[in-house]
Amino acid sequence: MKDSFDLLIRGGIVATPNGIAPADVGVIAGRIAAIGSFPDAKAATAFEAKGLHVLPGVMDTQVHFREPGNTHKEDLASGSLAAILGGVTAVFEMPNTAPPTTTRAAIEDKLARAKGRMHCDHAFYVGATPANIGALGELEKMPGVCGIKAFLGSSTGTLLLNKEADILAALKAGKRRVAVHSEDEDRMIARKHLAERGKPETHPVWRDAESARMCTERVLRLAREAGRRLHVLHITTGDEIPLLAAAKDISTAETTPQHLTLSAPECYERIGTYAQMNPPIRDESHRQALWAAVREGVIDVIGSDHAPHTREEKDKTYPDTPSGMPGVQTLATILLDHVNKGNLTLERFVDLTASGAQRIFGIAGKGRIARGYDGDFTIVDLGLTRMIENKWIASTCGWTPFDGMKTKGWPVATILRGQIVMRDFAATGAATDAALGQPVRFVETLEQA
Repeated sequence: MKDSFDLLIRGGIVATPNGIAPADVGVIAGRIAAIGSFPDAKAATAFEAKGLHVLPGVMDTQVHFREPGNTHKEDLASGSLAAILGGVTAVFEMPNTAPPTTTRAAIEDKLARAKGRMHCDHAFYVGATPANIGALGELEKMPGVCGIKAFLGSSTGTLLLNKEADILAALKAGKRRVAVHSEDEDRMIARKHLAERGKPETHPVWRDAESARMCTERVLRLAREAGRRLHVLHITTGDEIPLLAAAKDISTAETTPQHLTLSAPECYERIGTYAQMNPPIRDESHRQALWAAVREGVIDVIGSDHAPHTREEKDKTYPDTPSGMPGVQTLATILLDHVNKGNLTLERFVDLTASGAQRIFGIAGKGRIARGYDGDFTIVDLGLTRMIENKWIASTCGWTPFDGMKTKGWPVATILRGQIVMRDFAATGAATDAALGQPVRFVETLEQA
């Protein structure tokens, strides 16, 4: 009897827990059913992957899709379309919307908005505030919630949790991993005068490395006191790396493609406020320290911190300009370019974009190409060189800080639970006829789901 699959990916070079080697992959009912050689198998859909690498679906665990409240910048539909065009199969969306995602009703609203509109799988963070600390333990158990997010320093939006007693109380209020934006609010208030008008290159002077180091040192101490797992987002400084390396028992850490690729002052001289984000792009010494942390395993995952703003907003005079840049669509190709340059191995790429996220957040059924897991794949051509251009960007904002940059290594297909949703840089009928995204499942909340 011949094998029969809903989808058969033939002849690719497949990254499995057993290594990276040629194989076929068969999918039935959205899940991986077999890995091996199936020359005579039948399939409703066949994908010929000769010469291509078949990787676990890339997950971007930090995006801001701006809905509700600021849909002129982005919404769940446009942001998730950008995701699949860039090879991303799942995203974790941040709570600094308007209104912020701080209540059960707000979470339910986002899940309802996502249904039938999001092109990739998704989960939502709950924002921690002094007012909702008592509810965090229950809110984190809701289906479709990836965890708690605490802004320890002000960024885009109104969420802020900066008093030590409140931070400790929030860390004690629940069990799942807490993600934090780590910049010291008091220090940034005291240094705000250093943000010189019309000079975006002073952004990392105002929000300096010490503000990040101080805050990370404090939150690691509080997390240990509370006995709570921590995830420190978008690490930007070499000063934080020794602290994080000493806290691997309780904390994981993320950095971003832009902090590994851009450096000051060059990026501010070239693109001005379009390089402005929080925490800032810093000088080359910090960029090199981040690469050392990636090589040494201190960095556990890479997220894009996709945070779009319109050109009109970015074209104002600094510091009246918002911080943030789009990134979900370019995350994979930027990192694959680093693979080709020798900064990353392909195995490390998989760890930073798929299996690392699964390990950190306890994602159920995703993050690796293994029998029984979701049929999520990012299929890439490691030898393909293309130019990143603004006109390719699907985000509502319509721009990227990497416009004009040539990268080698591109996603050429995105497969979500066995459905091909992107092929050759365009959304397929499967994606355009119906948005197929579903809430991500988590081991710690399967009973609620």
